Amino acid sequence: MIVLMILGFLAEGPMHGYELRRRMGQLHGHARTISDGTIYPAITRLLGAGALTETREPGAGATTRRVLHLTDTGRDRLHVLLRDAGGHDITDGSRFFIVLAFLSLLPSAQERDAVLRRRLAFLEQPASFFYDGDHPLRASEVTDPYRRGILISARATRTAEMNWLHDQLDHPAHAGTTRTES
Repeated sequence: MIVLMILGFLAEGPMHGYELRRRMGQLHGHARTISDGTIYPAITRLLGAGALTETREPGAGATTRRVLHLTDTGRDRLHVLLRDAGGHDITDGSRFFIVLAFLSLLPSAQERDAVLRRRLAFLEQPASFFYDGDHPLRASEVTDPYRRGILISARATRTAEMNWLHDQLDHPAHAGTTRTES
């Protein structure tokens, strides 16, 4: 997810490391902080792989800022990460939201829809946070009010997301566009 965020934000335009880290923190960091020890080694690896280039610009005082730029190789890698999103990138809500944040950067509507269909297929499977053997428990079957609250909240979120996914897949002309919420 770190690499996806780096490539995705730089696909929107060059930026210096601090700005990139700030945007990554805004997207992902409220629940999971992202350390410099994670971001900067990933940037170094992407520079070494030719996915990014850097220029130096004057910063505050005598310092210089590294400005990062996405290369064609980096854009190709971004497209592969988005197109091939699977496993935990589909089943983990936080990871999927990061994929979703950059999915419009994938040029092919068919490939974007395939990612959305994988998420929808996952959401359509019966699941719960609590089980009686192999039987997933519904909120009505749970007596603990806090556990029931988890299930009620998760069901509402799942239902809203499934409705949105159906809307996107049923109206391909709207896919990749921004619509005003009512």
